[in-house]
Amino acid sequence: MSFFKKLKDKITGQTESVTEKFKTGLEKTRDSFVGKMNELVARYRKVDEDFFEELEELLISSDVGVATVMELIDNLKDEVRLRNIKDTSEIQPVISEKLAELLQKDEEDASLNIQEGAMTVILFVGVNGVGKTTTIGKMAHMFKEEGKSVLLAAGDTFRAGAIEQLEVWGERVGVDVIKQQAGSDPAAVMFDAVQAAKSRNADVLLCDTAGRLQNKVNLMKELEKVKRVIEREVPNAPHEVLLVLDATTGQNAMSQAKQFSETTDVSGIVLTKLDGTAKGGIVLAIRHELDIPVKYVGLGEKMDDLQPFNAEQFVYGLFKDVLEEKLEEEENQ
Repeated sequence: MSFFKKLKDKITGQTESVTEKFKTGLEKTRDSFVGKMNELVARYRKVDEDFFEELEELLISSDVGVATVMELIDNLKDEVRLRNIKDTSEIQPVISEKLAELLQKDEEDASLNIQEGAMTVILFVGVNGVGKTTTIGKMAHMFKEEGKSVLLAAGDTFRAGAIEQLEVWGERVGVDVIKQQAGSDPAAVMFDAVQAAKSRNADVLLCDTAGRLQNKVNLMKELEKVKRVIEREVPNAPHEVLLVLDATTGQNAMSQAKQFSETTDVSGIVLTKLDGTAKGGIVLAIRHELDIPVKYVGLGEKMDDLQPFNAEQFVYGLFKDVLEEKLEEEENQ
């Protein structure tokens, strides 16, 4: 069975609404990336060194990341030799195939570490303005829809309006927020939140944290302290440390991811505002160069537009037209 048939079968086995969300959410990236790719293929008749050089530039400009692009180009060159591809029109499906391979490192690591029959504590980290509070609100909604009892901890006590913003989300999704006054010690808030979650037998505790203190060292020390308090009160917690990144900031998001992963045990990434950028290639750069799984992606403004990351849906959303065309070709042979 060909790669394209396998991909289509996997997509068909998933709900249509998820496929639609990825398709719509990746529209800007698809129009930009695939549009430029079509132009490139139209300009070159044969696959040569000049073609690869331009393809390299195109991928880098789509925020795929230099290291990832170099590896991808090497893989493509090997594949072109192996399959004896001469015509540029034959290379588009191969590009989508190789991108899919880079994304599909390990299917298991994309799921959240949920504690069955016990409380799950999820800590959210990231700089201000990336959509951290919104992500927490949407995830609280997701867990509630699954029938779980949820509590929120307002651990960002430094940013003006952060506590109120979380409370607005709490009201919207019908979840209580454990808070103290602005400027309070975040670790004390976490202690209160854990005690409240225990006494109420909550299934999930979602913890907001500060995104900016006076400097990076202060921020990381604060996060370390918060983590220690949670760990002391709930053995082996937090069960997830999710780094929230804004996809529209491209390479800036990459440097944030590097900084946070150096100082905190980031277990997964939530990439917000993927629908708002033409540079969705950042997913590949993060997944490949940092070796941290992208666990959720934001594909729109609605409450249920936070979706578990799915490599097949991502590739299909990006290369839908190319893949459909290739499948039709295969079926007619």
